[in-house]
Amino acid sequence: MPLSGLEIWERFSFLGMQAILVLFFSASEADSGLGMDPGAAASVAAGYSTLVYLLSVAGGWIADRMLGSYHAVLYGGILIACGHYAMALPHPASTWVGLGLISAGTGMLKPNVAAMVGKLYSASDERRDAGFSLYYMSINVGAFFGPIVTGLLGEDINWHLGFSAAAVGMTLGLIQYVAGRRHLAGRKEGAEFPLPPAAMRRAVWLIAGGIAAVAAVCVALSLLGALTLSGFVDSLTYISMAAPVVYFTVIWRSPRVDATERGRLRPFLVLWLASVAFNFVLFQSYTVLVLLTDAHVNTSVFGYHVPSSWISSALGAVSVLSAPFIASTWQRMGARQPHASNKLALGVLLGGLGFFVLVPTLLGRSGEGWEMSLVWVALAVLFIGVGDVLLEATGMAATTKLAPAAFSSQGLALWFLSLALATGIQAQTVKFYGRIADSLYFTLNGAVAVVVALVVFALAPWLRRTMHPVR
Repeated sequence: MPLSGLEIWERFSFLGMQAILVLFFSASEADSGLGMDPGAAASVAAGYSTLVYLLSVAGGWIADRMLGSYHAVLYGGILIACGHYAMALPHPASTWVGLGLISAGTGMLKPNVAAMVGKLYSASDERRDAGFSLYYMSINVGAFFGPIVTGLLGEDINWHLGFSAAAVGMTLGLIQYVAGRRHLAGRKEGAEFPLPPAAMRRAVWLIAGGIAAVAAVCVALSLLGALTLSGFVDSLTYISMAAPVVYFTVIWRSPRVDATERGRLRPFLVLWLASVAFNFVLFQSYTVLVLLTDAHVNTSVFGYHVPSSWISSALGAVSVLSAPFIASTWQRMGARQPHASNKLALGVLLGGLGFFVLVPTLLGRSGEGWEMSLVWVALAVLFIGVGDVLLEATGMAATTKLAPAAFSSQGLALWFLSLALATGIQAQTVKFYGRIADSLYFTLNGAVAVVVALVVFALAPWLRRTMHPVR
């Protein structure tokens, strides 16, 4: 309960803020926004998500080697709360400071909470996938309510009031986590694989010095006019492409990884790439799909104008409603349930089809002044939301089974690097939104997920063999 409760509030704050972020970026200065072009706004929002998941690698390493999962999650939550409070201040500088703090905090919190859940089950426990499905359902409760609250406050009253609601949500999550810490099964006070004292002191100084150096360089380049938002986002894309290669290599070559664990990294790489394809679609639900809804979807429901950001809430609602059904299905099937790779491939396929369902109504539409029915967006959200539960719950569960023991928290960080690469690529592709026909845009993006899903289905026999006895 403490872990699921924390994630409810963390998702409330994170996705609540993210739901209005791209609208805040693209809103005119007269409307208290930053006045960005829609494509640029979506790119910067995607770049922020890239930074969040890139930093999950550092968060996993800090938990495994320095703080332990419990304290890494605690300190990460504190950074997130501070970041949301900074964004509540109506000043452009506080927006960027806040996003930086949230990125660092989420990188500390996200992989380690999932790792703590994984430790509740043995690798052969058939309940693991069902447990992760229920865990994923609980955090999507926050994903549902967060955008509703921040959307009402942000779109209808003031953007920074919406950010304030996210700050309050994260604070409540921290209180609940600390209050329930004694109920955390298997909680350890320190790191599982701690650094020697001398190396620990050196790591602390290197981390502190590195943060100060990066901050100083960014400030200096910004003052000189050499650091632009687009350039920074481009740099994050390059890093998101390089980091997984480096990290897979480090784990592969580690002397703490035995031959059996090393063999399981090959199928894990296939699942990891499938996650990249799905999340490439999923995270556009918080940027491009919100912009499409804001500009061209008739959101009047029984005479009430629904805020565009509520599309993100609908995604959370689908996940909440479908997760119990999916979890109970796997539980009833027991050993007869589909292999993890097939579950994951089905999720990726549904993500691609979610974009495909939009194409018929977008054909022949261009320019301004046209509208489409909310039903089409609802169908897209339905496909993507169910795919999200299938992929993320199965993917996180498979990662905790396949990751080498010495890299338990870092294994989850490596999984989140798939999200970093997905959003890093998305930060570039969303620049074409509004420049090419919407029907072509959604066709090309959806095709990426569909093709990858078919490849994973085709590799199922090899994946079953190489992942054995993990299924």
